[in-house]
Amino acid sequence: MPETPKIRVLVIDDSAVVRKILSETLAAEADIEVVGTAPDPIIALEKIKRLKPDVLTLDIEMPRMDGLTFLKQLMRTQPMPVILISSLVQSSVDIAFEALRCGAVDVLAKPSGPYSVGDLRVTVADIIRAAARAKRLEPAAARPIAAVQEKLLMPHRLIAIGASTGGTEAIASLLSQLPADVPPILITQHIPPMFSRTFAQRLDKLCRMEVREAVDGDVPRPGLALIAPGGFHMVLERHALSLRIRIKDGPLVCYQRPSVDVLFSSVAMVAGSNAVGVILTGMGSDGAQGMKRMKNQGCHNIAQNEATCVIFGMPREAIRAGAVDQTLPLDRIAQAVMNACSSEHPSTASPHRIA
Repeated sequence: MPETPKIRVLVIDDSAVVRKILSETLAAEADIEVVGTAPDPIIALEKIKRLKPDVLTLDIEMPRMDGLTFLKQLMRTQPMPVILISSLVQSSVDIAFEALRCGAVDVLAKPSGPYSVGDLRVTVADIIRAAARAKRLEPAAARPIAAVQEKLLMPHRLIAIGASTGGTEAIASLLSQLPADVPPILITQHIPPMFSRTFAQRLDKLCRMEVREAVDGDVPRPGLALIAPGGFHMVLERHALSLRIRIKDGPLVCYQRPSVDVLFSSVAMVAGSNAVGVILTGMGSDGAQGMKRMKNQGCHNIAQNEATCVIFGMPREAIRAGAVDQTLPLDRIAQAVMNACSSEHPSTASPHRIA
């Protein structure tokens, strides 16, 4: 049997320390080969032609050409999977989200301060593998959803959304189609510290409902979408007659913090059949078991289909777990969510349907 080719990686970063950390970390993986490094995009362009890498890691702030300019040029002339390595300063975070919109697959925080070398080593190899399999998708036009009359919206409904690689753009697409008076939304997106606040601010400008980063003690309400803060788990709890959000530290779950499984499991326990679950593009299996718990409590669950996912890992695992009622293209999920929140939706979970 022929040997499977290794994933060829070019590391682009002006920091010799980061180049060394990434190179040594990836060299320890049997299926990954670091074919070269570059301290700036000008040198990287020459090495891309000569070394033909499968995946790039790319710093944002570099001499001679910034990472965003380089990425835009690369995506026009020679598109390939790119993983951003960003410092945790606001200017870099803002640019990182623009780079994701322009085609970067994912973003990792550069090791410093609260984000350690250990955190990077836990995730970088898996993200490289996911990037090598990722699909480059052109943004689909958002399809308008049919209005659901207010009198048909069931009280106490709640929407829980989980995503990872490719999720920032998928969540933006989904939320931008939903109405201002949508039932409460809780979102866990795998995201580094600091990035979640900027992500929420971007969504708040784009969407009709209010969107913000969750804080401990928040009360879910219609017209409000809460994003789990990077580096912390978000859970739903019941206090007397109301629901509250708790933001917690704790161990990684499925190698993640925040974890989709943690959110979904709490929603299953507290909201029961009043919840609607949505699992979007992402690598790994986070969310599958939590969504299965939601399904067991009578929730209606929706997964993004493979054709519209950058990475189909998380939806696939949820489907395999028997946790999903509908598998839909991204541009049809908003309508399905609103239908599931209406009084005309069947009260019992339907068999898994693929559309």
